[in-house]
Amino acid sequence: MPKTQFAIEMGMGTDLTGEDHTKAACRAVFDALHRNSLTIGPAFGFERDAMLVDIRVGTPDPSQVDTDRVAAEAPYGTVTVEAVKGGAALPSRAKTVIVANAIVSVSFDVKITGEVA
Repeated sequence: MPKTQFAIEMGMGTDLTGEDHTKAACRAVFDALHRNSLTIGPAFGFERDAMLVDIRVGTPDPSQVDTDRVAAEAPYGTVTVEAVKGGAALPSRAKTVIVANAIVSVSFDVKITGEVA
């Protein structure tokens, strides 16, 4: 069955003092996920565990992102994470503030028939 996107949300996260790209990325995903409550899947009879959750997170140095820790932010579903160059590294006193941006997409494998019940 084809993968059909049901929702997309964006979030932003920071690490103000630790220069930790993973912490900023996790906070960005948390921000995106907690902007809404996805009721569309259950409304169509899909189980939450059937969600296909695709996360793309941008930080100044994507090689420093632990994608397994970022994936653990999603409470259910099959999760994939891609870390890409993005966000910002902003000087602040003795440290650098790391800013991450996340896009979280929720899809289901569904057969679209065009029929309305």
